[in-house]
Amino acid sequence: MAIEGFQYKEFAEDMAKQAKELVPPEFSEPQKDYIVKTIENFTRMAGEALYNDTSVNFNADQAILISQIIAEWSFHKSIDLIHSRILPEYWDGIMQKIAFTIFEVAKQALLRNIPQDQMLQAIEHHVNKAYVAGLEALEKKNVISHEAKEFAAKQSNIDDMAKKVQEAEAAEQAAKETGAVQGNNSQSQAVSQPSQGEAKKALAPAAGKAAKLLSVALLLKLLSQDKVVTILNKFSPEDSQTITKFMQTPDLESQIDPELTCQCLNEIKEYLPKKPKLTEGNVVKHLQRVFDNTTRDKVENLIKYERPFVKRFISSVYDDEYYPIPLRVAGVIAQYVQDSI
Repeated sequence: MAIEGFQYKEFAEDMAKQAKELVPPEFSEPQKDYIVKTIENFTRMAGEALYNDTSVNFNADQAILISQIIAEWSFHKSIDLIHSRILPEYWDGIMQKIAFTIFEVAKQALLRNIPQDQMLQAIEHHVNKAYVAGLEALEKKNVISHEAKEFAAKQSNIDDMAKKVQEAEAAEQAAKETGAVQGNNSQSQAVSQPSQGEAKKALAPAAGKAAKLLSVALLLKLLSQDKVVTILNKFSPEDSQTITKFMQTPDLESQIDPELTCQCLNEIKEYLPKKPKLTEGNVVKHLQRVFDNTTRDKVENLIKYERPFVKRFISSVYDDEYYPIPLRVAGVIAQYVQDSI
């Protein structure tokens, strides 16, 4: 008998809608679409299977629980696969293994009346096991290298999100404590309040690095996501995370000191490398500097699925020549190779 009150199609659509709001903004549109469609497809298929399964007597709450777990893990592991740099054509195979694993483990846990916290722990264990098994299968087929497999295995969006939540809570607590101190000092501040110019002057040396990172965040809010990601990758993970937090601050523009921000941006500008003019010679030199720090096998493995003219272009650079393609295209290829190595 069908599960009364379990509208699996509507539930799958709702999970996909929620996921769309949570997808990392730096992802490309095809990557975002993949995450959303994967969640909807797997959640709907799981729901339909449960809805039509006459061998178990799950109620709507139990069916929703299994479907929701599949949706949540589909979200996290699809993000991990995108971060892993593995080619998209291999994502589905791994995701299918994960979804099937969750479905079976969750079903058995509910049938055996295992406590929910233990069930979730078991699912997490088997999800990670299935994910790594999928990566190892690709390595055995020589689709990815051992280094690529190790890099992919280290990706964990669920751990990253948990860390961000903890940091946000710590920051909120620190803000409350700072507010309390400021409240206690408000009376003395009212007696001797410095002028606006004096306050800015006092703030500048104290702000230091934080002020510069805030200024960068303000600037990045004006750029497209692909440029934001490229720039953030140039910073250390800690500084990149700080800048991202500043960018997510509501109404950031109203909370800054314009004079201090201009000063910080001017100081940063002095240290920025001058972009070389886009010429055939500069593109060749750009790529040759990249090639000096990696093996040819690694470069060829990176471009083995690219179009023939890209491969010919890369080969010509090794011979200190320029294969005739449009300069803008050559510049994009050079930057892509540098960012991917």
